[in-house]
Amino acid sequence: MLLSMPLHAITEVYGEAGLRERLLLELESFPAGERERLVEALDLAAKLHANDRRVREPYLNHLLRVAIRIIKYYGVRDVDVLTAALLHDAVEDHPAELAGRSAGTYQELTDAAIAELARRFGPRTAELVRSVTNPEYDRDRDRHEQYRQHVADSLERDPWARVIKVSDFTDNGVGVVHTTPEKAFKAAVKYRPLVPKLRELVGRPDTPLSIAAKDHILDQLDLAEERFAAILDD
Repeated sequence: MLLSMPLHAITEVYGEAGLRERLLLELESFPAGERERLVEALDLAAKLHANDRRVREPYLNHLLRVAIRIIKYYGVRDVDVLTAALLHDAVEDHPAELAGRSAGTYQELTDAAIAELARRFGPRTAELVRSVTNPEYDRDRDRHEQYRQHVADSLERDPWARVIKVSDFTDNGVGVVHTTPEKAFKAAVKYRPLVPKLRELVGRPDTPLSIAAKDHILDQLDLAEERFAAILDD
């Protein structure tokens, strides 16, 4: 039954345990070594984000949905990409813990955390995480504008990072109805201006997804835009 349920339905009914089980079901057809590596990445993500929450749920639920969506709906079985999906917020949210350091500038901790990911999971995974990790913000500039510029620049350079980011965006954008009204409004303000850029990037020939996967993502972006409009234009 879990294999046929929408991801947010699993979240509502079965919570983190259900999403974990769904991921393991998706991984059953993977080679043993790849499964072990992805479980290791999941265990690390669970440890780093153990005390983090997304309003109504453990933060790990978000990471699980992002990875499952990439497998199930995008048809991607690239273990580097899936490892990076599970760990895509690790460097941004917990650089010191990941790097095993107690002090340093944001850039120093970020670089050390990326190096640790490269050591444990390989340089390609580490660089994918770097591509979706926000840089330190300039306090004299609009934070949302900086975020959108970083996303556009990093995804311009890294086609595989687009796959992770668009799953992350879908979880935040289409999933905006699964949070509080205050959080939904903030998310709509942050993410709505990014929809045209993501739509353009997904449609590019070098984005490494099938036509069916791209069509699915474009439909999801349309749905996110509808929900943002309902929140902001009502």
